[in-house]
Amino acid sequence: MEGPVSQASERAPIDVWPGRPAPLGARFGTGPDGVEGTNFALWAGGAEAVELCLFDDAGRESRCPLEELTHEIFHGFVPGVRPGQRYGYRVHGPWNPAAGARWNAAKLLLDPYARAVDGDFGRLPAEVYGHQRDHRRQDIADTVRDDRDSAPFVPKGVVVHDTETWVDDVRPKTPWADSVIYELHVRGFTMRHPGVPRELRGTFAGLGHPAAVDHLVSLGVTAVELLPVHQFAHEDHLLRRGLRNYWGYNSIGYFAPHAAYSASGTRGQQVGEFKSMVRALHQAGIEVILDVVYNHTAEADAFGPTLSLRGIANPGYYRLADEPRHYADYSGCGNTLHVVQPQVLRLITDSLRYWVQEMGVDGFRFDLAAALARSFHDVDMLSPFLAVIAQDPVLRRVKLIAEPWDVGDGGYQVGAFPPLWTEWNDRYRDTVRDYWRGALPDVRDLGYRLSGSSDLYAWGGRRPYASVNFVTAHDGFTLRDLVTYERKHNEANGEDNRDGTSDNRSWNCGTEGESEEPDVNALRRRQLRNLLTTLLLSTGVPMLVAGDEMGRTQAGNNNGYCQDNEIGWVDWSLRTDPAWRPLLDLTRRLIRTRREHPVLRRRAFFSGRRQGPEGIRDLGWFTAAGKEMTEADWYEPGATLGMFLSGRDIPQRDPKGRPVTDDSFLVILHAGAEPVEFPLPAQPWADAYAVLVDTSLEEQAAAPGTVHHGGERVTVPARSVLLLRALPVAATVPPAAGT
Repeated sequence: MEGPVSQASERAPIDVWPGRPAPLGARFGTGPDGVEGTNFALWAGGAEAVELCLFDDAGRESRCPLEELTHEIFHGFVPGVRPGQRYGYRVHGPWNPAAGARWNAAKLLLDPYARAVDGDFGRLPAEVYGHQRDHRRQDIADTVRDDRDSAPFVPKGVVVHDTETWVDDVRPKTPWADSVIYELHVRGFTMRHPGVPRELRGTFAGLGHPAAVDHLVSLGVTAVELLPVHQFAHEDHLLRRGLRNYWGYNSIGYFAPHAAYSASGTRGQQVGEFKSMVRALHQAGIEVILDVVYNHTAEADAFGPTLSLRGIANPGYYRLADEPRHYADYSGCGNTLHVVQPQVLRLITDSLRYWVQEMGVDGFRFDLAAALARSFHDVDMLSPFLAVIAQDPVLRRVKLIAEPWDVGDGGYQVGAFPPLWTEWNDRYRDTVRDYWRGALPDVRDLGYRLSGSSDLYAWGGRRPYASVNFVTAHDGFTLRDLVTYERKHNEANGEDNRDGTSDNRSWNCGTEGESEEPDVNALRRRQLRNLLTTLLLSTGVPMLVAGDEMGRTQAGNNNGYCQDNEIGWVDWSLRTDPAWRPLLDLTRRLIRTRREHPVLRRRAFFSGRRQGPEGIRDLGWFTAAGKEMTEADWYEPGATLGMFLSGRDIPQRDPKGRPVTDDSFLVILHAGAEPVEFPLPAQPWADAYAVLVDTSLEEQAAAPGTVHHGGERVTVPARSVLLLRALPVAATVPPAAGT
């Protein structure tokens, strides 16, 4: 055996029984003769030996060789080891980086199946690297082994035994078509919330607190999509600049809730706290979707730290480059998990099932999902990962959202994922942003995005809700910054403003940055109303970002991944600010309108064909002249588009099989700088229309009740949206005197 030899512990030898190779990880229970203890099992293909390392409260280490080997799984049962025990592994094997072999038993490794982690991956000293990070020849440093012990400097896994069941939990099971997603950060959402007790802010318990849940309920969203909550590590280059990884897209423990988000403790208490948060959200009718990062790990490239998989079985877990010393990088983060390998597929699917079955979550958003769909090189929609998910009896029943791209060749796959999946639709984002900043050459693409993106998703039985529509996400400008800045302002990130995209498709309304000009600010607030109204009236699944509904700003920072401070946190003072309260009220109003009207939540694509005795289309398009769009009209420059949504013959039935009917609506979008006179469609479309929303108004209380007759020319103010409900003849007759 090559590498450092395990030093004999001064403590009494620990008895290790053979145990079982399954399940993987540390499982507390009973062994032979009913003796309590914990079974440890670790897949380490190609390794020569594995030592289980147990740590007492003083940090003293006891090493236990796992001598049983079954199908490349090292395993053993240790009597007397109970929940709360901290542990890690040392894995022996050859050191040959040129061949991809990076075993180094001097490094304590985190169990990939650890259900809790005690400690923080803060500033990692040189001892944590498997190679000599401080070698005088940096070009070859990753090939020279470092034999210093890393155990004092790294977090440990924790044995967890949670007996809580979900028998009294009722999952909301919101249909996709009825979903409204709210993307939030556990810490950032609660850190400044005045209703959350200080000791709970920034934690799972804080998000589950009634004050936090009440905001979600009052808003009307049906699901929270949590930025990564798997245990993650901080990049060394950030820590050297006094920053930290805030977003969490740097996972190192796929079963463990991030320890820093726990208010109750890190010796397993974080598991129960996470479950309590999920239970509180479920009781409020809100689903929990996790943003998960299975495409890469925090071990980075060949010059990164040795924390877990690299030291367990580097060639078995990672995609290696043609020169195995290096990694194939489709993530932009230094490495890519080798999802084609059975043990990697098992790790990912075991993790997903764990979060569904034992932690209660309702779905997942897969970061850089195209990287997971790669077979050996190309993205393959018949890849092992997608095939395994499709047949899994647990995973195929939960919400699955793909970020349908990665950074490799051919990685952009919007519209290509199979029918089981929904996708983040960045085509929607770009089109809506371009329309409202006046950069669309015509309205063809806008028509597709408003009506469910049938050009992308109307194949293979997919439905309009395959499109997750969004204008903003955690990555990029906030909604307020989108109308305040045309250039990124990321100086606080310490990278000379080089990080973050320069393709923002934003418009600052004439002034860069915050302004004291009343006209500029009024226009910006109107643009926010336009963007939110467009999003929430579009067919598909809308996704909002926490704080956008009340004008949150990051001061022009479009890459706040390292801003664990006021830049990244939600400012709850905006909720009662007179300048921003109307935006919050409008958001609530739009979500409620969407919930009340199935024509806004269609489960099937529009046909565009004429229907019923009146001969109107289920979806009608109108020019600024009030005429139905012709094929040629779609190619003409124009800032105005009318969209008529017919509720007369919606192609769906209620739970008892009865046809679903609804009101009909006319949506008029006008991105022009001057008002336009728009003739309202008359019969057979409608006799009259009642105004429900007028985004030219700060307060919407003045909009409802205004009635216009079919054929009447209405003034659509500059840069605004009108939502009108079609009225039958009887509804337009004035009430009798005295009624």
